[in-house]
Amino acid sequence: MNLYDLLEDYFVDSEDAVRTLITWFLNQVMEFEALQQSGAEKYERNDGRKAQRNGYRKRSLTTRNGTLELLKPQLRDVPFQTQVFERYSRTEKALANAIMESYLQGVSTRKIKHIISQLGIENISASRVSRIAQELDEKVREFLSKPIEQEIKYLFVDATYFKIRDSVRYTNKALFVVAGVKKDGYREILGARIADSEDAMFWEDLFTDLKKRGLRGVEMIISDGHKGIQKAVTTSFQGSSWQMCHVHLIRSVLKTIPKKHQKEVAEKIKEAMEDPLQLSKVKEYLEERRFNKAIETLDRFHFDTHNYQAFPKEHWRKIRTTNILERVNKELKRRSKVIGAFPNEEALLRLSVSILIDINEEWITGNRYLNMEE
Repeated sequence: MNLYDLLEDYFVDSEDAVRTLITWFLNQVMEFEALQQSGAEKYERNDGRKAQRNGYRKRSLTTRNGTLELLKPQLRDVPFQTQVFERYSRTEKALANAIMESYLQGVSTRKIKHIISQLGIENISASRVSRIAQELDEKVREFLSKPIEQEIKYLFVDATYFKIRDSVRYTNKALFVVAGVKKDGYREILGARIADSEDAMFWEDLFTDLKKRGLRGVEMIISDGHKGIQKAVTTSFQGSSWQMCHVHLIRSVLKTIPKKHQKEVAEKIKEAMEDPLQLSKVKEYLEERRFNKAIETLDRFHFDTHNYQAFPKEHWRKIRTTNILERVNKELKRRSKVIGAFPNEEALLRLSVSILIDINEEWITGNRYLNMEE
């Protein structure tokens, strides 16, 4: 690989250059593995050789940087073993399974068929889909039932929406992801659930399940203004407070405001989100312009807008919104884009949880999210 060409490509298309670099690196890793397993370099003759090389097989790998086309070495007589695909195997299988289910149920397109061929999937059968599904379902159950070992001070809930096939029609359903900040300051994804409804019973059931797995120590829950969640928080987490996500609140208000006034209103609300005394002035401003629906929205969440200020000031920026889950939702959308619509809820959950497992590994082994000693 020519480093100068790579740098030049980086300034033209940085994403493509990064994919090129990662592809080169992973191919080099597999070459080293092949050397160890065969006992010799390509075309090298020595008495210690344990296996003959047998060319390469193209293999795709889905990563956060896009799909990489790798060259997997092949050995004669013995299988070549590599750790390169281990980390992404759950996601790859879930993606392939969702695509295959769509294919078998007659909702595929030419694009889906093309993707299937690029994944190297041939001779698709219902039994193969079933076997992959069973394996993935076990991983999903394991992740969604894992014990919550540490106390969780801050609990975040946010949703993203997906199309799911329901007989001959398609419906949009919400996938809620729950994350928390542990007492050591690290983030953790605690669960995910597809909502049939958003009433208080749904939330109480979700929170009860989390508490059975060990959820404790919750002092504040941050979310959108989902229907029923305020009531469920009062019932399930007595003594805890609920914080309306500022980003979602501003979006809700701006939906009721004429476009030409939105920028000015947004700036005023942002100021009021930091200073409670400014909130009454914002309402006066809205009342003068007869933006009554905007006032109603602010009134509905009046007592749940500044609860974050009861906690350490160093935490404020990260606990007044659900931005902790913004990148998670974007990744879920990006990785599921090739599918379009899921054939059923199970397919959505398999792919989503597979992606969440990978993100969770990054969180618990990455940088501390908050300094809890402050």
